[in-house]
Amino acid sequence: MLDVRRLRVLKEVAVQGSFSAAAESLDYTQSAVSQQIAALEREAGARLLERHPRGVRLTDAGRALVAHTEVILSRLADAEAELDAIAGLRGGRLRLVAFPTAGASILPEAIARFRAEAPGVELSLEPREPDEGLACLHAGECDIAVTIRAPHRGTPDDGTMRRHLVDDAMCVCLPAGHRLATAPTLRLADLSDEAWLVGSTGRCPDTAVLLHACQSAGFEPRIGFHSDDYLAMQGFVAAGVGVALIPELALVTVRDDVVIRELAGENHHRVIEAATLDGAYCSPATQLMLDLLADVSDAFPRRGGGLALAS
Repeated sequence: MLDVRRLRVLKEVAVQGSFSAAAESLDYTQSAVSQQIAALEREAGARLLERHPRGVRLTDAGRALVAHTEVILSRLADAEAELDAIAGLRGGRLRLVAFPTAGASILPEAIARFRAEAPGVELSLEPREPDEGLACLHAGECDIAVTIRAPHRGTPDDGTMRRHLVDDAMCVCLPAGHRLATAPTLRLADLSDEAWLVGSTGRCPDTAVLLHACQSAGFEPRIGFHSDDYLAMQGFVAAGVGVALIPELALVTVRDDVVIRELAGENHHRVIEAATLDGAYCSPATQLMLDLLADVSDAFPRRGGGLALAS
């Protein structure tokens, strides 16, 4: 294995034309330069320099090695510059995956702020359902997965680190003409006879949140229809197919023919988290995005404090 430091010495000797001039340029003693060249010749297994009255001259092997040395030192300089850029958020890349409602609510502002602070970092975002996002993370296909957890299930031991972003409250979505649309208070048990719209079982923790909430209220929900699109779900509610629990982050857009109500005295929510691999290197870009996601989530407009009866 050739020593890079000795290659630097050889290149300097070739440039300066003598051991003494190379020693002065490198701030070495002439003896140290001579020792470095001798050691490099042993590593290379070839004579690299020939002495003559006016200095030294490269052998064929020496010329070949100096040519490669120039390429090696150039690539090392490029590597050092790239590492400095990544450390200073002037380069590198960051890959995100997120479930759709986060992509329509939290992520736009977080990405805009990230690009303002780190314009040199290559940033990508792909939509993935929570289980798909975690699979991408474990496969090394992303750096951060914004995901969902049902709070009653606890934090999983799945080899990830979870950064809590927000407890996303679940709100009731009713048709505008529903008998309880203007009731002064509303509890989940009041809707025990209704048909419910839920996501595809097993695809998203939101279904687990609904089932657990209904069971806690003393009834098993009657499932009227499945949909993984919350805007489409509002359409089904408006058409009278059933009622639904919809998280606040999915209420960026609300139809005029549905009513969004909070549940009095009840706290049903899903936990939104940013997951990274446990023990993996956290780059400056990853850390910046985690902090921005937390800040944006904390400041995201809430409908709470008395939800509008109709929107």
